[in-house]
Amino acid sequence: MKLTTKLILAFLLVSVLSTGLVVLSTRVAANLEFDNFLRDRYKTELAEQLAKYYKRNRTWDGVEEEFRHFGRQNFRPNSIPRLSFCITDAKGAVIVPGASRQRGEIIGSEILQYGAPIIVDGETVGVVFVETPTNDNPMESEFLRRLDVSIFLSAVGAIFLALLTGIFLSSTITRPIRELTKATHSMTDGNLGQQVPVRSRDEIGELAHSFNKMSSDLARSFNLRKQMTADIAHELRTPLSLILGHAEGVHDGVLAPTRENFEIIREEAERLEHLVNDLRTLSLADAGELSVEFQPININAFMSDIHAHYLSLFNQKRITLNLTPAPVMLTANLDPNRFAQVLTNILDNALHHTPAGGRVELKTQLTGNRIQLSVKDSGAGVTSADAAHLFDRFYRVDESRARDDGGSGLGLAIAKSIVEMHGGKIWAESEKGQGLKVVIELPMA
Repeated sequence: MKLTTKLILAFLLVSVLSTGLVVLSTRVAANLEFDNFLRDRYKTELAEQLAKYYKRNRTWDGVEEEFRHFGRQNFRPNSIPRLSFCITDAKGAVIVPGASRQRGEIIGSEILQYGAPIIVDGETVGVVFVETPTNDNPMESEFLRRLDVSIFLSAVGAIFLALLTGIFLSSTITRPIRELTKATHSMTDGNLGQQVPVRSRDEIGELAHSFNKMSSDLARSFNLRKQMTADIAHELRTPLSLILGHAEGVHDGVLAPTRENFEIIREEAERLEHLVNDLRTLSLADAGELSVEFQPININAFMSDIHAHYLSLFNQKRITLNLTPAPVMLTANLDPNRFAQVLTNILDNALHHTPAGGRVELKTQLTGNRIQLSVKDSGAGVTSADAAHLFDRFYRVDESRARDDGGSGLGLAIAKSIVEMHGGKIWAESEKGQGLKVVIELPMA
Protein backbone atom coordinates (compact mmCIF):
# COMPACT_ATOMS: atom_id res chain seq x y z
CA MET A 1 0.00 0.00 0.00
CA LYS A 2 1.39 3.39 -1.01
CA LEU A 3 2.07 6.14 1.51
CA THR A 4 -0.55 8.38 -0.14
CA THR A 5 -3.25 5.74 0.35
CA LYS A 6 -2.17 5.17 3.95
CA LEU A 7 -2.37 8.88 4.72
CA ILE A 8 -5.80 9.21 3.09
CA LEU A 9 -7.14 6.24 5.05
CA ALA A 10 -5.62 7.62 8.25
CA PHE A 11 -7.27 11.02 7.70
CA LEU A 12 -10.57 9.30 6.88
CA LEU A 13 -10.43 7.05 9.94
CA VAL A 14 -9.66 9.95 12.24
CA SER A 15 -12.45 12.04 10.72
CA VAL A 16 -14.99 9.19 11.00
CA LEU A 17 -14.11 8.52 14.63
CA SER A 18 -14.06 12.18 15.64
CA THR A 19 -17.26 12.95 13.69
CA GLY A 20 -18.98 9.92 15.25
CA LEU A 21 -18.06 11.08 18.74
CA VAL A 22 -19.25 14.60 17.96
CA VAL A 23 -22.54 13.29 16.51
CA LEU A 24 -23.16 11.01 19.47
CA SER A 25 -22.39 13.67 22.06
CA THR A 26 -24.42 16.27 20.14
CA ARG A 27 -27.40 13.90 19.87
CA VAL A 28 -27.35 13.03 23.56
CA ALA A 29 -26.88 16.66 24.61
CA ALA A 30 -29.63 17.86 22.24
CA ASN A 31 -32.11 15.27 23.54
CA LEU A 32 -31.25 16.08 27.12
CA GLU A 33 -31.57 19.81 26.64
CA PHE A 34 -34.76 19.42 24.63
CA ASP A 35 -36.29 17.23 27.34
CA ASN A 36 -35.30 19.80 29.94
CA PHE A 37 -36.85 22.53 27.84
CA LEU A 38 -40.07 20.61 27.42
CA ARG A 39 -40.16 19.71 31.09
CA ASP A 40 -39.66 23.34 32.16
CA ARG A 41 -42.28 24.56 29.75
CA TYR A 42 -44.67 21.81 30.80
CA LYS A 43 -43.98 22.48 34.47
CA THR A 44 -44.66 26.21 34.11
CA GLU A 45 -47.82 25.68 32.12
CA LEU A 46 -49.00 22.96 34.53
CA ALA A 47 -48.37 25.20 37.56
CA GLU A 48 -50.56 27.90 36.00
CA GLN A 49 -53.38 25.45 35.24
CA LEU A 50 -53.17 23.90 38.74
CA ALA A 51 -53.33 27.38 40.30
CA LYS A 52 -56.53 28.07 38.37
CA TYR A 53 -57.94 24.71 39.47
CA TYR A 54 -57.15 25.33 43.15
CA LYS A 55 -58.50 28.89 43.00
CA ARG A 56 -61.71 27.57 41.50
CA ASN A 57 -62.18 24.57 43.84
CA ARG A 58 -60.15 25.51 46.92
CA THR A 59 -59.10 21.87 47.19
CA TRP A 60 -56.95 19.30 45.40
CA ASP A 61 -59.74 16.74 45.36
CA GLY A 62 -60.49 15.52 41.85
CA VAL A 63 -57.29 16.97 40.39
CA GLU A 64 -56.12 13.49 39.30
CA GLU A 65 -59.12 12.97 37.06
CA GLU A 66 -59.01 16.41 35.45
CA PHE A 67 -55.26 16.49 34.81
CA ARG A 68 -54.62 12.79 34.13
CA HIS A 69 -54.24 13.44 30.35
CA PHE A 70 -52.60 16.86 30.65
CA GLY A 71 -49.65 17.11 28.26
CA ARG A 72 -50.31 13.63 26.78
CA GLN A 73 -51.42 13.60 23.18
CA ASN A 74 -50.85 9.92 22.44
CA PHE A 75 -52.05 7.19 24.79
CA ARG A 76 -54.04 3.98 24.55
CA PRO A 77 -57.77 4.75 25.02
CA ASN A 78 -58.41 1.72 27.23
CA SER A 79 -55.43 2.40 29.50
CA ILE A 80 -55.49 4.58 32.56
CA PRO A 81 -52.34 6.73 32.42
CA ARG A 82 -50.76 7.66 35.68
CA LEU A 83 -50.05 11.27 36.42
CA SER A 84 -46.84 12.60 34.93
CA PHE A 85 -46.47 14.94 37.89
CA CYS A 86 -46.93 15.09 41.65
CA ILE A 87 -47.85 17.92 44.04
CA THR A 88 -46.41 18.58 47.47
CA ASP A 89 -47.26 21.15 50.09
CA ALA A 90 -44.85 23.98 50.84
CA LYS A 91 -42.92 21.73 53.27
CA GLY A 92 -42.35 18.90 50.74
CA ALA A 93 -45.05 16.37 51.78
CA VAL A 94 -46.67 14.71 48.74
CA ILE A 95 -50.39 15.55 48.66
CA VAL A 96 -51.11 14.45 45.06
CA PRO A 97 -49.13 11.29 44.13
CA GLY A 98 -47.61 10.81 40.70
CA ALA A 99 -45.90 8.06 38.73
CA SER A 100 -43.13 7.53 41.27
CA ARG A 101 -44.18 9.44 44.38
CA GLN A 102 -46.57 8.12 47.04
CA ARG A 103 -48.96 10.21 49.10
CA GLY A 104 -47.35 11.41 52.31
CA GLU A 105 -43.80 10.92 51.02
CA ILE A 106 -41.48 13.70 52.08
CA ILE A 107 -39.31 15.40 49.45
CA GLY A 108 -36.10 16.90 50.79
CA SER A 109 -35.35 20.61 50.61
CA GLU A 110 -32.47 20.03 48.16
CA ILE A 111 -35.00 18.59 45.64
CA LEU A 112 -37.88 20.86 46.62
CA GLN A 113 -36.14 23.86 45.05
CA TYR A 114 -36.49 22.30 41.56
CA GLY A 115 -40.30 22.22 41.69
CA ALA A 116 -42.60 24.93 40.33
CA PRO A 117 -44.56 26.73 43.08
CA ILE A 118 -48.33 26.95 42.67
CA ILE A 119 -49.30 30.45 43.78
CA VAL A 120 -52.86 31.54 44.43
CA ASP A 121 -53.56 35.08 45.64
CA GLY A 122 -49.91 35.48 46.64
CA GLU A 123 -49.89 32.29 48.72
CA THR A 124 -47.98 29.10 47.84
CA VAL A 125 -50.59 26.35 47.97
CA GLY A 126 -48.32 23.61 46.60
CA VAL A 127 -45.26 22.70 44.57
CA VAL A 128 -45.54 20.67 41.35
CA PHE A 129 -42.85 18.25 40.12
CA VAL A 130 -42.75 16.80 36.61
CA GLU A 131 -41.75 13.12 36.78
CA THR A 132 -41.99 11.63 33.26
CA PRO A 133 -40.89 12.86 29.83
CA THR A 134 -43.47 14.79 27.88
CA ASN A 135 -42.01 14.59 24.33
CA ASP A 136 -44.79 12.45 22.86
CA ASN A 137 -46.15 15.43 20.97
CA PRO A 138 -46.01 14.74 17.16
CA MET A 139 -44.56 18.20 16.48
CA GLU A 140 -41.90 17.66 19.10
CA SER A 141 -41.06 14.23 17.69
CA GLU A 142 -40.85 15.72 14.19
CA PHE A 143 -38.48 18.38 15.49
CA LEU A 144 -36.20 15.72 16.98
CA ARG A 145 -36.33 13.72 13.75
CA ARG A 146 -35.30 16.75 11.70
CA LEU A 147 -32.56 17.50 14.19
CA ASP A 148 -31.24 13.94 13.78
CA VAL A 149 -31.30 14.29 9.98
CA SER A 150 -29.44 17.61 10.19
CA ILE A 151 -26.79 16.12 12.46
CA PHE A 152 -26.39 13.10 10.17
CA LEU A 153 -26.02 15.27 7.04
CA SER A 154 -23.51 17.49 8.84
CA ALA A 155 -21.53 14.38 9.79
CA VAL A 156 -21.53 13.12 6.21
CA GLY A 157 -20.44 16.55 4.97
CA ALA A 158 -17.67 16.69 7.58
CA ILE A 159 -16.39 13.23 6.58
CA PHE A 160 -16.48 14.16 2.87
CA LEU A 161 -14.61 17.40 3.58
CA ALA A 162 -12.07 15.47 5.67
CA LEU A 163 -11.62 13.03 2.77
CA LEU A 164 -10.92 15.89 0.34
CA THR A 165 -8.54 17.48 2.87
CA GLY A 166 -6.81 14.13 3.37
CA ILE A 167 -6.34 13.68 -0.38
CA PHE A 168 -4.91 17.20 -0.71
CA LEU A 169 -2.61 16.95 2.32
CA SER A 170 -1.38 13.46 1.49
CA SER A 171 -0.59 14.56 -2.04
CA THR A 172 1.22 17.65 -0.70
CA ILE A 173 3.21 15.60 1.80
CA THR A 174 4.15 12.76 -0.53
CA ARG A 175 4.96 14.92 -3.56
CA PRO A 176 8.47 15.92 -2.38
CA ILE A 177 9.05 12.31 -1.27
CA ARG A 178 8.17 11.09 -4.76
CA GLU A 179 10.53 13.69 -6.22
CA LEU A 180 13.30 12.55 -3.89
CA THR A 181 12.69 8.92 -4.84
CA LYS A 182 12.81 9.73 -8.54
CA ALA A 183 16.02 11.74 -8.11
CA THR A 184 17.57 8.91 -6.08
CA HIS A 185 16.78 6.39 -8.83
CA SER A 186 18.36 8.74 -11.38
CA MET A 187 21.51 8.97 -9.27
CA THR A 188 21.55 5.17 -8.99
CA ASP A 189 21.62 5.06 -12.80
CA GLY A 190 24.69 7.29 -12.78
CA ASN A 191 23.05 10.70 -13.30
CA LEU A 192 24.74 12.59 -10.47
CA GLY A 193 23.95 16.14 -9.45
CA GLN A 194 20.17 15.67 -9.32
CA GLN A 195 18.27 18.53 -7.65
CA VAL A 196 14.74 18.56 -6.23
CA PRO A 197 12.64 21.68 -5.47
CA VAL A 198 12.50 22.74 -1.82
CA ARG A 199 8.80 23.41 -1.28
CA SER A 200 8.65 24.05 2.46
CA ARG A 201 10.71 24.90 5.52
CA ASP A 202 9.65 21.89 7.58
CA GLU A 203 11.46 18.57 8.06
CA ILE A 204 10.68 17.45 4.50
CA GLY A 205 11.99 20.75 3.13
CA GLU A 206 15.14 20.30 5.21
CA LEU A 207 15.47 16.76 3.83
CA ALA A 208 15.18 18.08 0.26
CA HIS A 209 17.78 20.77 0.99
CA SER A 210 20.16 18.18 2.47
CA PHE A 211 19.61 15.90 -0.54
CA ASN A 212 20.43 18.74 -2.94
CA LYS A 213 23.62 19.53 -1.05
CA MET A 214 24.60 15.86 -0.91
CA SER A 215 23.89 15.45 -4.62
CA SER A 216 25.92 18.56 -5.51
CA ASP A 217 28.83 17.49 -3.30
CA LEU A 218 28.74 13.99 -4.73
CA ALA A 219 28.74 15.27 -8.30
CA ARG A 220 31.53 17.72 -7.51
CA SER A 221 33.54 15.01 -5.76
CA PHE A 222 33.05 12.65 -8.71
CA ASN A 223 34.13 15.34 -11.19
CA LEU A 224 37.15 16.24 -9.04
CA ARG A 225 38.21 12.61 -8.83
CA LYS A 226 37.70 12.25 -12.55
CA GLN A 227 39.77 15.38 -13.19
CA MET A 228 42.34 14.26 -10.62
CA THR A 229 42.73 10.92 -12.39
CA ALA A 230 43.29 12.72 -15.67
CA ASP A 231 45.74 15.12 -14.02
CA ILE A 232 47.67 12.32 -12.36
CA ALA A 233 47.90 10.52 -15.69
CA HIS A 234 49.16 13.73 -17.29
CA GLU A 235 51.67 14.44 -14.52
CA LEU A 236 53.01 10.88 -14.63
CA ARG A 237 53.19 10.76 -18.41
CA THR A 238 55.61 13.68 -18.72
CA PRO A 239 58.48 12.34 -16.56
CA LEU A 240 57.85 8.76 -17.71
CA SER A 241 58.05 9.85 -21.37
CA LEU A 242 61.33 11.64 -20.74
CA ILE A 243 62.78 8.72 -18.80
CA LEU A 244 61.72 6.15 -21.42
CA GLY A 245 62.75 8.37 -24.32
CA HIS A 246 66.27 9.00 -23.01
CA ALA A 247 66.72 5.39 -21.86
CA GLU A 248 65.67 4.03 -25.28
CA GLY A 249 67.82 6.62 -27.01
CA VAL A 250 70.88 5.56 -25.05
CA HIS A 251 69.98 1.87 -25.56
CA ASP A 252 69.55 2.26 -29.33
CA GLY A 253 72.67 4.39 -29.65
CA VAL A 254 70.70 7.45 -30.76
CA LEU A 255 71.88 9.32 -27.63
CA ALA A 256 75.35 9.09 -26.21
CA PRO A 257 75.58 7.63 -22.69
CA THR A 258 76.82 10.94 -21.34
CA ARG A 259 76.52 12.35 -17.84
CA GLU A 260 74.05 14.97 -19.07
CA ASN A 261 71.63 12.39 -20.47
CA PHE A 262 71.78 10.27 -17.34
CA GLU A 263 71.23 13.43 -15.25
CA ILE A 264 68.02 14.15 -17.17
CA ILE A 265 66.80 10.62 -16.43
CA ARG A 266 67.68 11.02 -12.74
CA GLU A 267 65.93 14.40 -12.43
CA GLU A 268 62.75 13.09 -14.03
CA ALA A 269 62.84 10.03 -11.78
CA GLU A 270 63.13 12.34 -8.74
CA ARG A 271 60.20 14.38 -10.05
CA LEU A 272 58.20 11.19 -10.44
CA GLU A 273 59.14 10.08 -6.92
CA HIS A 274 58.15 13.49 -5.51
CA LEU A 275 54.72 13.25 -7.21
CA VAL A 276 54.13 9.74 -5.87
CA ASN A 277 55.12 10.83 -2.34
CA ASP A 278 52.76 13.79 -2.49
CA LEU A 279 49.92 11.55 -3.65
CA ARG A 280 50.65 9.15 -0.81
CA THR A 281 50.62 12.03 1.70
CA LEU A 282 47.23 13.22 0.42
CA SER A 283 45.88 9.68 0.47
CA LEU A 284 46.91 9.23 4.12
CA ALA A 285 45.44 12.63 5.04
CA ASP A 286 42.11 11.76 3.37
CA ALA A 287 41.99 8.47 5.26
CA GLY A 288 42.88 10.18 8.56
CA GLU A 289 45.99 8.03 8.84
CA LEU A 290 48.65 10.74 8.47
CA SER A 291 50.75 10.49 11.63
CA VAL A 292 51.09 13.68 13.68
CA GLU A 293 52.72 14.38 17.04
CA PHE A 294 51.33 17.52 18.65
CA GLN A 295 53.35 19.62 21.08
CA PRO A 296 53.22 23.21 22.35
CA ILE A 297 55.12 25.42 19.91
CA ASN A 298 56.19 29.06 20.26
CA ILE A 299 54.86 30.43 16.97
CA ASN A 300 57.18 33.45 16.84
CA ALA A 301 60.27 31.28 17.37
CA PHE A 302 59.00 28.69 14.87
CA MET A 303 58.44 31.35 12.18
CA SER A 304 61.85 32.83 12.93
CA ASP A 305 63.47 29.44 12.19
CA ILE A 306 61.55 29.16 8.92
CA HIS A 307 62.60 32.69 7.99
CA ALA A 308 66.27 31.96 8.68
CA HIS A 309 66.12 28.72 6.68
CA TYR A 310 64.70 30.39 3.57
CA LEU A 311 66.51 33.74 3.76
CA SER A 312 69.56 32.75 1.71
CA LEU A 313 67.39 31.04 -0.93
CA PHE A 314 65.31 34.20 -1.38
CA ASN A 315 68.44 36.37 -1.44
CA GLN A 316 69.82 34.30 -4.33
CA LYS A 317 66.79 35.32 -6.40
CA ARG A 318 67.05 38.92 -5.11
CA ILE A 319 63.70 38.67 -3.34
CA THR A 320 63.31 40.33 0.07
CA LEU A 321 61.94 38.04 2.78
CA ASN A 322 60.73 39.89 5.88
CA LEU A 323 59.25 38.58 9.14
CA THR A 324 56.94 40.61 11.42
CA PRO A 325 56.37 38.64 14.64
CA ALA A 326 53.46 39.28 17.00
CA PRO A 327 54.29 41.55 19.98
CA VAL A 328 53.05 38.85 22.40
CA MET A 329 54.03 35.23 22.83
CA LEU A 330 51.81 32.90 20.81
CA THR A 331 51.60 29.18 21.57
CA ALA A 332 49.82 26.51 19.49
CA ASN A 333 49.72 22.72 19.58
CA LEU A 334 51.48 21.66 16.38
CA ASP A 335 53.44 18.88 14.80
CA PRO A 336 56.54 20.94 13.91
CA ASN A 337 57.63 18.69 11.04
CA ARG A 338 54.19 18.58 9.41
CA PHE A 339 53.62 22.29 9.88
CA ALA A 340 57.06 23.09 8.49
CA GLN A 341 55.91 21.19 5.39
CA VAL A 342 52.90 23.55 5.15
CA LEU A 343 55.05 26.69 5.24
CA THR A 344 57.61 25.10 2.90
CA ASN A 345 54.95 24.47 0.27
CA ILE A 346 53.58 28.02 0.62
CA LEU A 347 57.03 29.67 0.51
CA ASP A 348 58.09 27.54 -2.47
CA ASN A 349 54.99 28.79 -4.26
CA ALA A 350 55.81 32.41 -3.34
CA LEU A 351 59.46 31.96 -4.37
CA HIS A 352 58.59 30.71 -7.85
CA HIS A 353 55.96 33.37 -8.56
CA THR A 354 57.62 36.49 -7.15
CA PRO A 355 59.85 38.34 -9.65
CA ALA A 356 63.39 39.47 -8.86
CA GLY A 357 63.34 42.63 -6.76
CA GLY A 358 60.01 41.64 -5.20
CA ARG A 359 59.06 41.13 -1.58
CA VAL A 360 57.57 38.34 0.53
CA GLU A 361 56.18 39.28 3.94
CA LEU A 362 55.79 36.78 6.79
CA LYS A 363 53.59 37.92 9.66
CA THR A 364 52.17 36.46 12.88
CA GLN A 365 49.41 38.09 14.92
CA LEU A 366 46.66 37.38 17.44
CA THR A 367 43.11 37.94 16.15
CA GLY A 368 40.53 37.45 18.89
CA ASN A 369 41.49 34.11 20.40
CA ARG A 370 42.97 32.75 17.16
CA ILE A 371 46.53 32.84 15.83
CA GLN A 372 46.98 34.07 12.27
CA LEU A 373 50.01 33.41 10.07
CA SER A 374 50.24 35.08 6.69
CA VAL A 375 52.57 34.88 3.68
CA LYS A 376 52.14 37.71 1.16
CA ASP A 377 54.12 38.00 -2.07
CA SER A 378 54.36 40.82 -4.61
CA GLY A 379 53.89 38.61 -7.65
CA ALA A 380 51.35 38.90 -10.43
CA GLY A 381 48.53 37.57 -8.25
CA VAL A 382 45.40 35.81 -9.43
CA THR A 383 41.73 36.64 -9.63
CA SER A 384 39.56 36.20 -6.54
CA ALA A 385 37.78 33.33 -8.33
CA ASP A 386 41.10 31.52 -8.89
CA ALA A 387 42.19 32.25 -5.31
CA ALA A 388 39.19 30.30 -4.01
CA HIS A 389 40.46 27.16 -5.84
CA LEU A 390 44.20 27.37 -5.27
CA PHE A 391 44.04 24.58 -2.70
CA ASP A 392 42.27 22.18 -5.06
CA ARG A 393 44.40 19.33 -6.32
CA PHE A 394 46.12 19.99 -9.67
CA TYR A 395 44.22 23.26 -10.04
CA ARG A 396 45.69 25.35 -12.87
CA VAL A 397 45.41 29.11 -13.17
CA ASP A 398 46.59 31.32 -15.99
CA GLU A 399 49.95 31.02 -17.69
CA SER A 400 51.62 33.54 -15.39
CA ARG A 401 51.40 30.95 -12.61
CA ALA A 402 51.73 27.78 -14.72
CA ARG A 403 53.95 25.03 -13.34
CA ASP A 404 57.30 25.11 -15.10
CA ASP A 405 59.30 24.21 -12.02
CA GLY A 406 58.75 20.48 -11.94
CA GLY A 407 56.35 20.71 -9.01
CA SER A 408 53.63 18.16 -8.50
CA GLY A 409 50.78 20.68 -8.26
CA LEU A 410 49.75 19.18 -4.91
CA GLY A 411 51.72 21.37 -2.49
CA LEU A 412 48.89 23.72 -1.50
CA ALA A 413 46.38 20.83 -1.34
CA ILE A 414 48.72 19.04 1.10
CA ALA A 415 49.10 22.27 3.09
CA LYS A 416 45.32 22.55 3.42
CA SER A 417 44.97 18.95 4.62
CA ILE A 418 47.66 19.38 7.28
CA VAL A 419 46.25 22.71 8.51
CA GLU A 420 42.79 21.17 8.88
CA MET A 421 44.31 18.28 10.84
CA HIS A 422 45.57 20.93 13.29
CA GLY A 423 42.03 22.31 13.70
CA GLY A 424 42.82 25.38 11.63
CA LYS A 425 41.74 27.05 8.39
CA ILE A 426 43.69 28.23 5.37
CA TRP A 427 42.63 30.50 2.53
CA ALA A 428 44.06 32.77 -0.16
CA GLU A 429 43.37 36.44 -0.82
CA SER A 430 44.40 38.01 -4.11
CA GLU A 431 43.56 40.46 -6.85
CA LYS A 432 45.09 40.42 -10.29
CA GLY A 433 48.37 42.39 -10.27
CA GLN A 434 48.40 42.81 -6.47
CA GLY A 435 50.19 39.66 -5.35
CA LEU A 436 48.89 36.70 -3.39
CA LYS A 437 48.33 36.43 0.37
CA VAL A 438 47.91 33.04 2.06
CA VAL A 439 46.41 33.16 5.56
CA ILE A 440 46.54 30.35 8.13
CA GLU A 441 44.35 30.53 11.24
CA LEU A 442 45.07 28.28 14.23
CA PRO A 443 43.54 27.86 17.69
CA MET A 444 45.54 28.96 20.71
CA ALA A 445 47.09 26.20 22.82
